Amino acid sequence: MTYTGKMSVTPSAAQSPRPVANPLRRNVAIIAHVDHGKTTLVDAMFRQSGVFRANERVTERAMDSNELERERGITILAKNCAVHYGEVLINIVDTPGHADFGGEVERVLSMVDGVVLLVDAAEGPLPQTRFVLKKAFERGLPPVVVVNKIDRADARTQEVLNEVYDLFIDLDATEEQIEFPVLYTSGRAGTATTDLAVPGTDLRPLFDAIMSHVPPPSGDPTAPLQMLVANLDSSDYLGRIAIGRIFRGSVKVGDPIAVMKLDGAVQQTRVTKLFAFDGLKRVEVESAGAGDIICLAGIEDINIGESVVHPEHLEAVPPIAVDEPTVSMIFGVNTSPFAGRDGQYVTSRHLRDRLDRELLGNVSLRVEPTATPEQMKVLGRGELQLAILIEMMRREGYEIQVSRPEIVTKEIDGQRMEPVEDLVIDVAEEFQGAVIAGVGQRRGTMTKMVNHGSGRVRLEFRIPARGLIGFRSQFLTDTKGTGIMNHVFAEWEPWHGPIPARATGAMVSDRGGVATAYAMANLQERSIMMIEPTVEVYEGMIVGENSRDNDLDVNITKEKKQTNMRASSADEAIRIVPPRLMGLEQAIEFINDDELVEITPKHIRLRKKVLASNLRPKKSDD
Repeated sequence: MTYTGKMSVTPSAAQSPRPVANPLRRNVAIIAHVDHGKTTLVDAMFRQSGVFRANERVTERAMDSNELERERGITILAKNCAVHYGEVLINIVDTPGHADFGGEVERVLSMVDGVVLLVDAAEGPLPQTRFVLKKAFERGLPPVVVVNKIDRADARTQEVLNEVYDLFIDLDATEEQIEFPVLYTSGRAGTATTDLAVPGTDLRPLFDAIMSHVPPPSGDPTAPLQMLVANLDSSDYLGRIAIGRIFRGSVKVGDPIAVMKLDGAVQQTRVTKLFAFDGLKRVEVESAGAGDIICLAGIEDINIGESVVHPEHLEAVPPIAVDEPTVSMIFGVNTSPFAGRDGQYVTSRHLRDRLDRELLGNVSLRVEPTATPEQMKVLGRGELQLAILIEMMRREGYEIQVSRPEIVTKEIDGQRMEPVEDLVIDVAEEFQGAVIAGVGQRRGTMTKMVNHGSGRVRLEFRIPARGLIGFRSQFLTDTKGTGIMNHVFAEWEPWHGPIPARATGAMVSDRGGVATAYAMANLQERSIMMIEPTVEVYEGMIVGENSRDNDLDVNITKEKKQTNMRASSADEAIRIVPPRLMGLEQAIEFINDDELVEITPKHIRLRKKVLASNLRPKKSDD
């Protein structure tokens, strides 16, 4: 996989007129910011195009099939489906809306001929809206703009449409691209209209807009086969399944084909199974032609970005180019005293094999070796992307320990450069002062401030990516959980200077044993506890946050001495303040450079890198 600032231009984006491959096909991607309603809108398209039977029980957000996606309510992996509208088959790709999963968007845009850009009628264009639209423009894809959630009480539809026009102009859209059709929809109700004064009754106007504004796929069906692999899946029976679009030619079961590998090698093989999409299902087909999005089964070791071509015409499609990773973390084998208690996969070989498997389908991820074989450096787009990977590994039975996220830097013309992000914050007016002060401490500069008069303010900042590490938990505290923040990579800028780390120290257990309520009652006056009584601890495990900036070694296993003497206070009940139990993302944000997060299928623990207190370097006064 190549990393560049630009998308590679595959045959779909070529400017010269190409022959129409199949007038009865449309290939379209649905792109938007996170939580603007992409997957819900696809649900409504399924219902109205007859994908589901009238009496079929259907789960909400049918495309979010992954367990983590359903829990968090976000799309993590791009997925393919297809719906019928009249005689035309519309291939739809549902894409993630979070900036950390931008690599999913970049690679699926190689399969489509147009995009449906969804914008929330209240929130308007946000950072990921700009990111996905910019990538679509780089490929020359025509957009259909859909203003969704028009039934929201705080919808400001006309203002949002003006903001979309401003965004198009800002991204240097061509005259053809800026003449986009606009639809007003409610994905939940399943209605669309081209005129706000005329309420919609169904999604037919949306289907019509896709039919008229998204061109049919181009390509010569009689030319030699050329297909780009843009996605991977696997099956217990069929092995690895390559998903991609045929740019020219045709293929049928039994045909000899050649796979052009990324390293230049050529692998000769045959087509054993061929599938097309129909609704959410894959249906077996005998042949497919230019413009079709298909699945090829039975090709060993095929990867994203490789080309499937005719064996006598070895002409590869330019590989998919994605933006560079900006955040790195060290993944290591669990070395705590409790290692191996919960997990099934605990060795460095297991860890390396799992990361190698992840690289097959995740084009925006990179893995680099470190000085020791027990640790691997994993580079990704952001904290959330790496946290999702860790959570998936945890649920699969892996035990690992991870370091604090670090920013990837690079040298340009002898100058140290770091990634800078566009940060958009939506908060109540009463909290704006605390938020502006918090971002300012992290070297952020305000670029825009908009008050819509609804009691909430939108603040836009330019901030170094390392300033965002650990910021989310502080932000939610400052806004009492009501703030919304979104960020996306903007560009590389010269190093902005030091950014203060966590201001408080850690309370560290100085011995192994079981935490007691008696010990915690005495310690909670000077700290915020992070574990509950009766939890087993080990030396070097972090059990609380100290109120001062130094680390404190404590005996959290201390028990009350029993005597025969009675005292007036003997029967007083011990009152324990509820501890702050951290999830995976909060733990990763909380730790300092000399700390690690230990992750097992059943527990998330915080610990010092050096467990023994007498070997641990003390924090200096400066």
